[in-house]
Amino acid sequence: MRKLFVIAAAAALLAACNQQSASEMAQAASEAEAAKTAEQTAAQKAYMDQNAKVKGVVTLPSGVQYRVVREGPPGGAKPGPEDRVAVMYEGKLVDGTVFDSSYERKEPAVFGVNQVIPGWAEAVQQMKIGDEFEVVIPSALGYGPEGTPSIPPNSVLIFKLELLDVAKKTALG
Repeated sequence: MRKLFVIAAAAALLAACNQQSASEMAQAASEAEAAKTAEQTAAQKAYMDQNAKVKGVVTLPSGVQYRVVREGPPGGAKPGPEDRVAVMYEGKLVDGTVFDSSYERKEPAVFGVNQVIPGWAEAVQQMKIGDEFEVVIPSALGYGPEGTPSIPPNSVLIFKLELLDVAKKTALG
């Protein structure tokens, strides 16, 4: 009987150690993830800070940055938040990895301005038909800490964006 008690006590002690180890491992993993996120955030901020110094770059109050590459004709229509736009675009990460491109598909994309990530919606509303911008979107106005299958969490996004057409809400009915 005493042997059985010793074995049960030893098993309970081992189980407690394993729980503590699992807890400690989870805490260490959480701390490592937090450190990685902090490092990514600092690198992304450094990129945005450096880009802000480039000649012609405009930084909006939200942190979205754009540079006019080519201006469309004067008086071109500008989209509002409820409008639909036809665009050619290429999205890439700061390391140059292209994650999406209507240029590769060889056809314009059509989006509702209010149906895209907030930074993209804000930038396209600065444009008029015929404009081409380079747009840099901070992570918080892109896909944030969730990311997507092709975009890592906390990524700054860079878009080449060409506004081809605007369908005003009133024209859509």
